[in-house]
Amino acid sequence: MLIYLDNCCFNRPFDDQTQPRVRLEAEAKLFIQQQIIAGSVGLAWSYMLDYENSFNPFEDRRRAIDRWRTRSHVDIVETPELLDRARQLHALGLRSKDALHVACAIAARCDFFLSTDDLLLRKLARQSLITVLNPLALAAIIGEEL
Repeated sequence: MLIYLDNCCFNRPFDDQTQPRVRLEAEAKLFIQQQIIAGSVGLAWSYMLDYENSFNPFEDRRRAIDRWRTRSHVDIVETPELLDRARQLHALGLRSKDALHVACAIAARCDFFLSTDDLLLRKLARQSLITVLNPLALAAIIGEEL
């Protein structure tokens, strides 16, 4: 299983944990990270993750997220085909950065694209290019396989 976590997933453990949903998503994301470390789940990385993370104003968070790059199985770089796919996704109503993230996940041939962004998940729900999930949903799938 190969997955792509967008930037909001990587940042979820740093969000306000007093909200039950945020706390549950953070725990699910941490569980998924454990599976990556254990080798039962593969991680895809991309130049877009590097780009967005470079703007993180918190140096400790930026470094913590950047370390996941070393655990990735694939690192996607920009190509004309990827940009074409991103334009198609943008035409579906995705924001430019989101479209590029999803295009990277598709280029990596990921099984799942993970996000905590409800609007993004709703916009992608009806497309057939890649399965999109919230971390809670993937944690449930992984839990069933264990």
